[in-house]
Amino acid sequence: MKKIISRKTLFVIITAMAVSGFIIICTLAQSVRHTKIQTRFAANVPEVVQPECIVREYNGKIGVFRGSGDKPYRIIDYDVSLLSDYDREQLSGGMVMESDEQLRQFIEDMSG
Repeated sequence: MKKIISRKTLFVIITAMAVSGFIIICTLAQSVRHTKIQTRFAANVPEVVQPECIVREYNGKIGVFRGSGDKPYRIIDYDVSLLSDYDREQLSGGMVMESDEQLRQFIEDMSG
């Protein structure tokens, strides 16, 4: 009789271990799947790109600003009052320059 209880106990332990192992494997698989989905979702979110600089009127001249500072890192010596109404309006709102090339082209247009 003692052997039968011992076999039943062994069978219960093995069954419990198998079920526990199955649950652990399923949990790990779901965790990996969840991580892959998050990675895929993060890859599809567009990155917020800071503009290269913002050009706006500064003390009657044209100021080139980087970041959110109040002082320009560069002042273009061009009298804003000589610009058309449309251009002055654009400058008052701030013109975003996406690249140094775009800024260079803007400066050339103001100079020429």
